[in-house]
Amino acid sequence: MINKHGLEEAIEIWRFSEKNLNLLMEKIIQDDESAIEFKKGGAYSLAAQENEFVELKKVSEVMASLKIPVEVYSSDEVQKRVGAINFVGGIKYVDDAYTNPLKLLQKIMSKINVTLIEMTEASSVVTTHEGTRIVKTDNGDIECAMVVYALNGYTPIMNKYFHDKIYPTRAQILMMEKVQYFMEGPCYANFYLDYFRQLPTGELLIGGFRQLEKTTEVGYSDHVTEVIQNALHQFVMNHLPQFTGKKVTHRWSGVMGFSADGQPIVGSLPEDSQVFFAGGYTGHGIGLAFNTAKTLVDLIYGREIPKWLSAKRFT
Repeated sequence: MINKHGLEEAIEIWRFSEKNLNLLMEKIIQDDESAIEFKKGGAYSLAAQENEFVELKKVSEVMASLKIPVEVYSSDEVQKRVGAINFVGGIKYVDDAYTNPLKLLQKIMSKINVTLIEMTEASSVVTTHEGTRIVKTDNGDIECAMVVYALNGYTPIMNKYFHDKIYPTRAQILMMEKVQYFMEGPCYANFYLDYFRQLPTGELLIGGFRQLEKTTEVGYSDHVTEVIQNALHQFVMNHLPQFTGKKVTHRWSGVMGFSADGQPIVGSLPEDSQVFFAGGYTGHGIGLAFNTAKTLVDLIYGREIPKWLSAKRFT
């Protein structure tokens, strides 16, 4: 981020993610941490090769100089803390947290006072001569004064404005049957491209390896592929011996929204200032989306928003 945005803006983006977590804790999670499997116990980036470990140690030095809590661990310390073998070392982001995303969503829904229309697919938005908007859906039309697209990877379906700004990108997941809980926190590997964590009930979730089929892991299909699923399973066998002989219980995929420059996008349509949008989280939705939504509200009310989030950066 420093190379891409410069030091000042990179720090601003990092602090934005910290605020995202603090807002979730204050407004949503509150005293229900266990109910949604929330834990602020840090997360790890692990290196299987020495050159990657060198890079991670450089990252840790920069973060430490900015007073961002980070710790460096040897191969033996990595094995002791997260049970992973065949890594030369890693770093821990001390203030990171994790949760069950479905339970977090349910908690958010329990706090909102709206008419929620589920199982209804919107296909387009039409502006009438009277200045209202008609949302076309498979369950009839909905008339409103203002529209917000909160569709992430599906945003380009609604308007061609997003075709060069947000791209649907598939992520595949593999889940293995439970073993005794041993992993201190979630982990990234292979320069952050692969990721895994153990659920509180003992099951393993692992995703990633999109780089093996980068040209085809795009679009709106949510099928899984043999190449990536085999790579996920082989990773587990190479690095997490606790799951040797255990069964794969689930395989699935989902569609993410990757932005053109890797940062979320907030704005309104050039042709209709009352159609707003937020999306393009590039695989970091839980870490950024709540504060991004708050930023969208700021925009709607005419308040200034960060330039690195504004869609105006593409004009």
